[in-house]
Amino acid sequence: MTSRSTDQEAALKVQNLTVAYQSNPVVRGVDFSIPKGRLAAMVGPNGAGKSTVLKACLELLPRLSGDVRIHGDLFRKQRRRVAYVPQRESVDWDFPVSVLDVVAMGAYGRLGWFRRVNRSVKAAAAEALERVGMSAYADRQISQLSGGQQQRTFLARALVQEADLFFLDEPFAAVDVATEQAVMELLRDLRARGATCLVVHHDLATVPQYFDWVVLLNEQVLANGPTESVFTADKVSQTYGGKLVFSRKFFGSDGSDV
Repeated sequence: MTSRSTDQEAALKVQNLTVAYQSNPVVRGVDFSIPKGRLAAMVGPNGAGKSTVLKACLELLPRLSGDVRIHGDLFRKQRRRVAYVPQRESVDWDFPVSVLDVVAMGAYGRLGWFRRVNRSVKAAAAEALERVGMSAYADRQISQLSGGQQQRTFLARALVQEADLFFLDEPFAAVDVATEQAVMELLRDLRARGATCLVVHHDLATVPQYFDWVVLLNEQVLANGPTESVFTADKVSQTYGGKLVFSRKFFGSDGSDV
């Protein structure tokens, strides 16, 4: 496994992570780390355990084993610094709530669930909606949104959390090109501000363009490090079990991306 981050600079460090469903391991012995200020893609075939790893890091799934450190501390001590954008399919979009209220929920980690949302939180929610181009939809019910608009709403909620480590589970799935580009612009802005993002990603063709760090996963980590050294034809083929048919136009002749 390739890794070039150190404990001191790692925003996220995962060691020996194993997760099982009904006693059957889904991922085992997962080790990787991501330095601060990186846009990282977690890449691997369907069923490789990418979403499972994210949820286990966030303690949304139990671990059989493993240690997860956020900026050097246990997750429970740093959870307020972490934001999570789940897959859209995992959200009940028929729940009767407005877009602005959903975004304001991002502040509950700081306020507590039983405190009233004050003017400053509403102002922060409005600002977040503006950043993702959704100001005009603030009073709309979330059930009335398109897939891309729903994704932008959850990104705005993550912004209100004032986190510096973002977990995003397939944020580009079934969204339009405009939304994908808007999401990437936002992620690059977060990186420029010093934040770190880990994104479950499926489109291999855009990995070199979008990300500067890659984690290759297929039940365990095959490689982890800067995109130019990890995202190579040989390593990607190994990760997909040699069954992947893909264009090599985004790889160099020596197997490195161009």
